[in-house]
Amino acid sequence: MGKLERKIAWFGTIIFMNKNSIFGWASFILTLLGIALILLGVLKYPDYAIGFSVVGVGFIAIGWAFNALKGRI
Repeated sequence: MGKLERKIAWFGTIIFMNKNSIFGWASFILTLLGIALILLGVLKYPDYAIGFSVVGVGFIAIGWAFNALKGRI
């Protein structure tokens, strides 16, 4: 096991995650949260849709930056 690998126990199995897979999962989760915030603002709270949308786009941008960092750090 390398220096940057992490052991994660998931349903009884051990998954080895290196830094690239951690960045990949983080970018995926941040993108999902951004989409959820945009949809929540548009569908449930239309009075505050602009604020929710701006924050959602910010989450998507951070997820995009994490995706771009894969393999570079």
